[in-house]
Amino acid sequence: MSPVTLLPFIVLIGAMFLMTRSAKKKQQQAASMRNDLQPGSGVRTIGGMYATVKEVNEDTVLLDAGPGVDLLFAKNSIGAVLTDDEYNRIVHGIEHDLKSDSDVVPDDASSLTGSAEAAETDDSVDEAAAASDDKAVDLGKKDATDEVQEKAADAEQAEAAEEPKKTTDGDSDAKK
Repeated sequence: MSPVTLLPFIVLIGAMFLMTRSAKKKQQQAASMRNDLQPGSGVRTIGGMYATVKEVNEDTVLLDAGPGVDLLFAKNSIGAVLTDDEYNRIVHGIEHDLKSDSDVVPDDASSLTGSAEAAETDDSVDEAAAASDDKAVDLGKKDATDEVQEKAADAEQAEAAEEPKKTTDGDSDAKK
């Protein structure tokens, strides 16, 4: 056989090898994560329940899901071990102090450029926003005076429509 005919088979075998290798690697990482469980760690089960590890056995884990609620799970049902900050944010709603970790990122990129044009455009945008804030928003509601004015305008239009149209000499010549 020629090498050209063997090439598709070699590529197929190589792809299967790479896929099985990555799957085995993920399984090993998950198994090591489950074996490293410690009491007091926050976890998420594969069903999406958040709990704290109370006790770790060979094949099972005892989880504290709330006051007086202890649940026995298989180790394979632990989907992820969470950091303390992540667990507190999700379960208790306690936000980590982000200001101490990093600087605040601006909302727009114009402040990052440092150019005078960007500063001018920021000022004009701020002025336009301030001007638009002063204007009243029309929500489709009308005052009594607006209704009276609209009725008067409608009456004038109706009168104008009732008046007979005058024809000019040019129109009558065009019809002949």
